[in-house]
Amino acid sequence: MSAKDMNARETSAGEGKKSPNKSPRHRARELALQGIYQWRVTAGDEAKIEKQIHAEKNLGRYDKELFSRLLRGSLSLHDELEGLLAQHIDRPLEELSPVEFAVLLLGAFELSRQVEVPYKVVINEAVELAKTFGGTDGHKFVNGVLDKLAPQLRALEFAVHGKA
Repeated sequence: MSAKDMNARETSAGEGKKSPNKSPRHRARELALQGIYQWRVTAGDEAKIEKQIHAEKNLGRYDKELFSRLLRGSLSLHDELEGLLAQHIDRPLEELSPVEFAVLLLGAFELSRQVEVPYKVVINEAVELAKTFGGTDGHKFVNGVLDKLAPQLRALEFAVHGKA
């Protein structure tokens, strides 16, 4: 799915609503999701995928550094992240839709390696991506999995702030 395809899907998913301007960080997550999706579906080379996305026109404002960190990190650690996710999923990862897989991989990466981002923000961003690009109830599944994974990866944050 190219950025144009994802933008078209997002537009049709939100028909009738005027979408607020997206932050450059949220847009970077959308593009990282696109790259993970493309990698999952085509088994493409991550460097080529990253270069292709950077080269696309009309992507809007996005945090290029965050995009690259999320894409590279998620893909380079995918085996580890998939192992973490598999503990909280009731079916093989291969049976997940490519969008759910991509959202979960991205969320697991952020929970495990982007500790400066509060876990609630990570989960909320993942749920929003799943609502925008995923199936009808995919966001509920994503929320449930990441909600179980967060205390495992962010034990200190849970100890200090608790789950609210």
